[in-house]
Amino acid sequence: MYKKMVLSVLSGTLLVSFGVALAGDIAAQEPSGIQQTTGRQLMSSEEQNEQRKKMRNATLDEARKVIRKEHHEEMKEKAREKGLAIPDGVPARGPGGGMGGGQGGGMRGGR
Repeated sequence: MYKKMVLSVLSGTLLVSFGVALAGDIAAQEPSGIQQTTGRQLMSSEEQNEQRKKMRNATLDEARKVIRKEHHEEMKEKAREKGLAIPDGVPARGPGGGMGGGQGGGMRGGR
């Protein structure tokens, strides 16, 4: 009896997980059938490194904003050529937007 109940709960959990994953795949597509993607997925590792280098070398936030906007337009065109789409708006970035030290402190407990 206990085995049947555990098996039934596990089966139900798997079915729900599959349904959620399937719903996510469907939601990722626009009504036109064009799949949304990000620019990073369209770039080679060399292109990604070059973009990071440009952003690091830019000394002003305004310069980074211009670089980001130009890059976004390039990625929109690249996506269009592949039958994909990326959002129209340039993703908002700013200081502290990436992975880093932050206030968490990691394994040291914030010391």
